[in-house]
Amino acid sequence: MPPCHPIGPTPAQRCAKTAPRAGQRLFTGAPPGARRTGLRGSTLAASMALALATAPALAQEAAPRQDLTAVPVVRSFNLVGLGVGMLPEFSGSRDLRAMVLPVLRASWKDKVFINALQGGVWLLDSDDKTFRVGLAIEPRFGWEAKDGTLVTGMERREFSLEAGPNVQWRTPVGVVNANWYQDISGASNGQTAQLQFIRSLVNLQGGSLRLNGVVGAQWFAGKTNNYYFGVRPSEATAQRPAYTAGSTVNLQLGVNGVYLLGRGSLLFGAIGNWLGNEAAQSPIVETRFQPIAYVGYGINF
Repeated sequence: MPPCHPIGPTPAQRCAKTAPRAGQRLFTGAPPGARRTGLRGSTLAASMALALATAPALAQEAAPRQDLTAVPVVRSFNLVGLGVGMLPEFSGSRDLRAMVLPVLRASWKDKVFINALQGGVWLLDSDDKTFRVGLAIEPRFGWEAKDGTLVTGMERREFSLEAGPNVQWRTPVGVVNANWYQDISGASNGQTAQLQFIRSLVNLQGGSLRLNGVVGAQWFAGKTNNYYFGVRPSEATAQRPAYTAGSTVNLQLGVNGVYLLGRGSLLFGAIGNWLGNEAAQSPIVETRFQPIAYVGYGINF
């Protein structure tokens, strides 16, 4: 008798439904914790979701959606590692400084998350969790005046913490992140807002190499912009006049990548930031273009 087949050419060759074989389980929905969330930017809310909108009759592990964060998600959302970044010496500087930073991305019960330097909690979700609203907090680095630069003799601009509402919208073409922050540490006492779009660009077969593109805009309120780019009367010199910076919008464009290497992943990326006019016209700004590049290694858990 010829082997039966669910779509055999004749009724005799078609199979009736049978019970699952040993080791085989029927698909009953997304596995617990399949959607993990987290966030942004200058950066960069992040989360984990199913990459497939539907699933076959037999259960199989769904691949995480890689554009949930600026750094592509691969294997699982949770990631720990170490990286080295190059960023401007001070706001508007041509010179770069190296900074060693831990790499951490994790989610707890699909509600509390940490993604790079941003941490937060999701409070409201749509039924399919494609739209999420929560609260987030993250730091903003300051700078110290160094001899031989345009900020020589100026007061230090302090490290600060910013917090506020955070929104994530997962669309078929990419992920939109938005937030509005208030300085809660008393450094600038100002506000910032960011709109960011992340799109998957490359996903080689097997996921060995993944690249995400990032484009965004960040608004600085007058207080925030003046704190980092203004020149106080007490700091003014003949070559550096006093300057009060108003609100401005900075633009961002970059690419972030992951390459599977052993048990972990090589992480890398480059982001260009362009200062808005109110910042770029400050007498302490050497260049409007502010690049950031990094490389690191992380292990999923």
